[in-house]
Amino acid sequence: MIREILKMGDPRLLQVAAPVADITDPALAGIIADMYETMHAANGVGLAAPQVGVGLRLMIFGFDESPRYPGEPAVPVTTLINPWLEILTEETEDGWEGCLSVPGMRGLVPRATHVRYGGVLEDGTTLVREARGFHARVFQHEFDHLDGVLYPQRIVDMTQFGFIEALFPDSPLAALEAD
Repeated sequence: MIREILKMGDPRLLQVAAPVADITDPALAGIIADMYETMHAANGVGLAAPQVGVGLRLMIFGFDESPRYPGEPAVPVTTLINPWLEILTEETEDGWEGCLSVPGMRGLVPRATHVRYGGVLEDGTTLVREARGFHARVFQHEFDHLDGVLYPQRIVDMTQFGFIEALFPDSPLAALEAD
């Protein structure tokens, strides 16, 4: 089932999500399936449970190719329950980010270039992985949602935040975001 994606301004997006207490709860599998269906329908590269009104520490991300981020390398499709994040470098890189909860807009966001993250997979096993570049950016973006942080809160220079069609007038992304 495709769920409604909450939009910036909804107070639920600013709340810290609660840990998943029971990963064997059958309802969890349904939420995860809905999240994947919702993310794919919106051409997203990630989705956190709070974005669909579920206040749990649960996130999905990954893609082979993304029309919203053409040219970015594939990120492994991953479901993480109760994820954690460790920043492995002080080095940051600015990159353009969008969000399904902030449709039609992009902002230049600094993110750590190298991270280690992990959590519990759907089958109950533990995942630990290191990531760099866009992969690290996607994880950090989704992880922020679990702590009630939206990417515009991370923008340093607000002149680098706006509507896609104004920032990138010749980009096919403007038409994609309007869908």
